[in-house]
Amino acid sequence: MKFKLSLLVVLTLCGVNAFAQGENGAAAGAGSTPASAKPAASAITATTAPLDLARAALAAHGGEKFKTLKSLILRGSVDLYAPNSTQPRPGNFIIVTAGDKARVEVDASPIIAFKQIDDGERSYSSLPNVQLPPLSRFGMNVLGKIDQSGFTVTAIPDKKKHRGFRIADADGYATDFYIDPANGRVMSFLINYNGYVFGTEHKKFKDVEGVLIPSNFSQRLEMTQGAFFADYNVKDIKLNNPLGDDVFAMP
Repeated sequence: MKFKLSLLVVLTLCGVNAFAQGENGAAAGAGSTPASAKPAASAITATTAPLDLARAALAAHGGEKFKTLKSLILRGSVDLYAPNSTQPRPGNFIIVTAGDKARVEVDASPIIAFKQIDDGERSYSSLPNVQLPPLSRFGMNVLGKIDQSGFTVTAIPDKKKHRGFRIADADGYATDFYIDPANGRVMSFLINYNGYVFGTEHKKFKDVEGVLIPSNFSQRLEMTQGAFFADYNVKDIKLNNPLGDDVFAMP
């Protein structure tokens, strides 16, 4: 079970890595506030084109501020659930991202203690046989790349009240996004990787210096024996803090 839970944990990197993409972000403030549900900049309807949906989502999460953040640090608690279980395995986590670099540590001892590092070229996992999806190819990360060469935005079926669109790169890596038409926020996204289906659902957000950061989110990994869940509660958010080279050093 440790191996399957670790697969769910590594998806965390895809979920938050987009919030630290740039090299010239503005200085970060120390405070954060719960995000109010502001209407989308332009009306989202049943006929809004996929590319316009993606642009609305990008604007809702901070636009240029979203794209140019230099680093992000999240700390908080996590509950891990095995298939068909209502008993959580509680733990703590820390996530540090900067561009395509990331470090995540989850400590839910004695069930699992996990560390994953990606320096932009190589990956390290403290557990064997855990493969990380390429950070620059999946998840929220690609939302800031919709106008770059090689990325396409296409239509997918909507999910209940949420409008859907897919962002894919030239190699076929794709993420399916579902946004709230009232405000453009990404409420969930799905990733297919190595035969697994990873899902992330954003439950709450905080506005930190004009960037919308998920403060409570859950993740789901579909397996033949059932679904693994993880529920993350972010307690501390820091943007654009200077990071030492050792943060992403390989052990």
